[in-house]
Amino acid sequence: MMFLKKDFSFDAAHKLEKYHGKCEALHGHTYRFQVTLEGRPDSEGMIMDFIELKKIVGDRVLSRLDHSYLNEIIPQPTAENIGLWIWSELESEILRENCCLWSVQVWETPSSSIVIERKDIQVKGQHS
Repeated sequence: MMFLKKDFSFDAAHKLEKYHGKCEALHGHTYRFQVTLEGRPDSEGMIMDFIELKKIVGDRVLSRLDHSYLNEIIPQPTAENIGLWIWSELESEILRENCCLWSVQVWETPSSSIVIERKDIQVKGQHS
């Protein structure tokens, strides 16, 4: 097996209503996230064409999150919940005979990130 990784970023505002601290107030971030696929190269020698992955992420994630108010899209938009939302938007779109979504990592700041891996949310009957 191999891993294919691609990085993306978006700018957005949010506030954490169930949190008591400075992030409770409206503020913004330049978020960065990395999508990792696990798979085997197909007959063309690719796990997935980077251009195809970029289009999927653009259509399913970036078109909705970039320059948005995240609270209108994701309840309590913590880095963890943003990562889970991205996962749910991409998982079925990426699934192929030769590959699947392996992980999503979201950076809220350059030094603070969360990682969601397939093993942490795998449901019976899905590609493994």
